[in-house]
Amino acid sequence: MSRDGGTKLFIPILAPVYRCTETLAWPLIRAVCGLMLLPHGIMKLTNLAFAANVTRLIGRLGFAPSVAWFWFIVLLETIGGVLLAIGLFTRPVALMITVEMLVITFAVLLPAGRPYETTLMWALLAFAIALRGGGRWSVDRCMGREL
Repeated sequence: MSRDGGTKLFIPILAPVYRCTETLAWPLIRAVCGLMLLPHGIMKLTNLAFAANVTRLIGRLGFAPSVAWFWFIVLLETIGGVLLAIGLFTRPVALMITVEMLVITFAVLLPAGRPYETTLMWALLAFAIALRGGGRWSVDRCMGREL
């Protein structure tokens, strides 16, 4: 049995399972990427000491005014995370997340010699989402418009 006209499955009996679930893969990836940002944004909102440290770090990186950038990041990680999860304004939100994760990777983690693989992977995943858009199961698609 050929799945895509040329590739045969190692376990052909799984073909019906793959057919039923293949449209779920993209929304699952998009939702997980967005929802995994929420705890980071919520922590910045609820932990004042952490928020102060993040604001100082933003200032040391040269982003001024650091308080405004802090709030942008909080909104991106909370509201933007939810928007990405449901697929609304998917491309611009995913692009902003890509930039945030690249800044964290190359301006914060790498210079400090700290592990950067997770934020780099997150940046690449968000970039892939920005390139592809919300997909079939997104609010963008339901509205019939994408940015």
